[in-house]
Amino acid sequence: MSRTAYREAVRILAAKGLVHSRPKAGTRVSPRSSWHFLDPDVLRWIFESGTPDPAFLRELFELRQIVEPAAAALAAERRTPQHVEDLRRALDNMDKYGLAVEDGRNADRLFHELILMATGNEALGTLASGIASAVRWTTMFKAKDGQMPRDPLPEHVAVFLAIEKGDPVEARRTMAELVGLALNDIAALGDEAGLPRRAGV
Repeated sequence: MSRTAYREAVRILAAKGLVHSRPKAGTRVSPRSSWHFLDPDVLRWIFESGTPDPAFLRELFELRQIVEPAAAALAAERRTPQHVEDLRRALDNMDKYGLAVEDGRNADRLFHELILMATGNEALGTLASGIASAVRWTTMFKAKDGQMPRDPLPEHVAVFLAIEKGDPVEARRTMAELVGLALNDIAALGDEAGLPRRAGV
């Protein structure tokens, strides 16, 4: 490997918080607290390196439960006709392909990303690719045997309808339900997931 290639690799890893370099001390792996966990590449590496740590899966769903219901409520208030059309198209592709295949998962990822973009909040928009990537990889984890535990399309439709009619209360409620059921799907996989079932489900 050339020095140029090595320096570029270290630069990329450092930008993602995975390593740090110091003069005369060399390059070292950074503590996990410094990793940029919502970076799509970091998420991909975590999920592709084996079964993710149960605590990390739990943290991803906690993040989604905090961010996505509030984002759906804002999207219901601020979405444009173009956002509605794009969300409808993503739903159609989810229905057409199903989430057990890549085209369907890409549509699902886009659906969640569009909701964050539809908030009109640039700070939330910076989370869009990370949240969407978390959705994609947890969905792949659920479908690793080639099948989904259940059809999640009805919950997505409910979120879409609430956003389409501009009902922030219903959008928040339906998104909270969607994320909660997704968490329950992970827990239903058994002990390997190590996650508790959502209360009441």
